[in-house]
Amino acid sequence: MSSSVIRQLKGRAVPVRGNDIDTDRIIPARFMKTVSFDSLGQHVFHDVRRDPQGKPTGHPFDDPRHAGAVILLANRNFGCGSSREHAPQALAAWGIRAVVAESFAEIFAGNCTAIGIPAVEVEAADAEALLRLAETRPETDLDLDLEALRLQAGGKSYPVRMPEARRKVFLIGSWDTMGLLLEGRSEIAAVAARLPYLAEFPYPRG
Repeated sequence: MSSSVIRQLKGRAVPVRGNDIDTDRIIPARFMKTVSFDSLGQHVFHDVRRDPQGKPTGHPFDDPRHAGAVILLANRNFGCGSSREHAPQALAAWGIRAVVAESFAEIFAGNCTAIGIPAVEVEAADAEALLRLAETRPETDLDLDLEALRLQAGGKSYPVRMPEARRKVFLIGSWDTMGLLLEGRSEIAAVAARLPYLAEFPYPRG
């Protein structure tokens, strides 16, 4: 079994209310001038976490009750706007490991999948119930089960949905393309050893 298999995820949630939250709101473009994604977490939702004078606005990502949350809760059409992969990367750098919303922009959901973040959808009424739960009982753990397509929280169970092809890559671990590549190092080295035009390159042989 691949070490990248993701079947279940459990942890506290951070609620981010609002429809059509776009990728520029998630990570403003001016913070994308970096050679790695590691520093993006500190800038996630930057322009709505501070007012024009730089004072905190009370955004959920600054609420100490949600520190350490691993699941982001949202409303409709989350991640719309540009196709920037920096948006899910910024969320991941902050600590988010799954996103639950009424719906997603397709490219955003695909970019989430590429880095191992399940983006699952729930009905509007269930999204509201989960948002309210995270706001009033932030210590509550949510248990997301991709095999059963269920999310359990606060003693209740909520159905979730995601495209079957996307769900499958989490269940078998094939979302992690770099991991799959590294698992085949020996086969890659064997092929490289047979190619005369690679003989001059310092390729790791094994």
